[in-house]
Amino acid sequence: MARIKLPYGKEKLTVNVDDSRLQGVLVSHIEEYDPHKTGEELVEEAMAHPIGSAPLFELAKGKNKVTVIASDHTRPVPSKILMPVLLREIRKGNPAAEITILIATGCHRYTTKEELVAKFGEEIVEKERIVVHDCDDETQLVFLGILPSGGECYVNKIATEADLLVAEGFIEPHFFAGFSGGRKSVLPGVVSRETVMANHCSEFIADPHSRAGILKDNPIHRDMVWAAKTAGLKFILNVVLNGEKKVIHAVAGDLVEAHEAGCRFLDGQCGVSPKPADIVFSTNGGYPLDQNIYQAVKGMTAAEATVNPGGVIIMLAKSDDGHGGEGFVRELTSSDDVDEIMDRFLSRDRRHTVPDQWQAQILVRILQKARVIYVSDAEDELVRSLHMTPAHSIPEALRMAEKMLGKQDATVTVIPDGIAVVVR
Repeated sequence: MARIKLPYGKEKLTVNVDDSRLQGVLVSHIEEYDPHKTGEELVEEAMAHPIGSAPLFELAKGKNKVTVIASDHTRPVPSKILMPVLLREIRKGNPAAEITILIATGCHRYTTKEELVAKFGEEIVEKERIVVHDCDDETQLVFLGILPSGGECYVNKIATEADLLVAEGFIEPHFFAGFSGGRKSVLPGVVSRETVMANHCSEFIADPHSRAGILKDNPIHRDMVWAAKTAGLKFILNVVLNGEKKVIHAVAGDLVEAHEAGCRFLDGQCGVSPKPADIVFSTNGGYPLDQNIYQAVKGMTAAEATVNPGGVIIMLAKSDDGHGGEGFVRELTSSDDVDEIMDRFLSRDRRHTVPDQWQAQILVRILQKARVIYVSDAEDELVRSLHMTPAHSIPEALRMAEKMLGKQDATVTVIPDGIAVVVR
């Protein structure tokens, strides 16, 4: 009997599976990776050996207006390590440079001063010029052209008018952009809401290349690279984090070459082969990423990649914060028929994409392949309205799955952290 711990909120639950039924446990090896260096040392090493680029201080020579794009409060980027190094190297090249830190909120809410202090420390917040991007402020946006997808690209003018554009970030698997980091600092980071909507259109979400771990032929990634290049992003500093949010790898340099090098490293740690099964357990890695149903869709995509068609996904996500998105719920509750909902998504062109449509579309895609039993603290009525079956314990969910499948010897695969792996 295999006993496997699964994160749930701030605790762990145990799933017991007979060895004869267990097809595999899919885990990332990133937690086992030991770089034998501190995060600060890894960042300094990356900056000293940039990939596909001259060192940042060389790029900064003669550049008077410099913009550094930084992530917002929703991302665990260790800016207290990264930002001082970037500022130091820029001023090494040009001590008189006028530097602006531009917070890449995408379509998120405004980042507060308290959040900025928590992110950068008081000294940087007090001494540096920091501007928070607003995707709806047309006075701050400039038109750069038409994306490869056909969507209009509007970017914050603080980025486009800089003599030198730099970005910090982190790389993790992303369930439709392939990986985070690199070019994402510009799109969706500092573009207009309309540009984000065009990039996240139903056509692209439906593309089989728009999946975790895939950059090649990914139309969402292609748009993002075009936007970053056209905006003039010249240098990135990206890190890879482990489960404790500690830096275990860093890359710096060209926005494409350095990013791809970081993605290759991460893929080597978290890429796993599918283990097809009738029942697949997955989680969102526990707190803080399993606080709502919206975010939990990410962990479900890992199970989607290995569950048998017509099978059952058992998703564990505490969801004590509820659904996580009004638009997400509105789209999913518009019909009792998931096929009808999907048809409506696919009939919308990129100009009519609505907020949270992509997350709803991915959940519907999953539901078209498998049934989902959702183990959470969310209200049963809410879970049912989103076309899933509610449960409140692993034994209860397993009994439900076996009943749905009509067999007690159904095969099982377990993914302890669905957002930490790339299932190929």
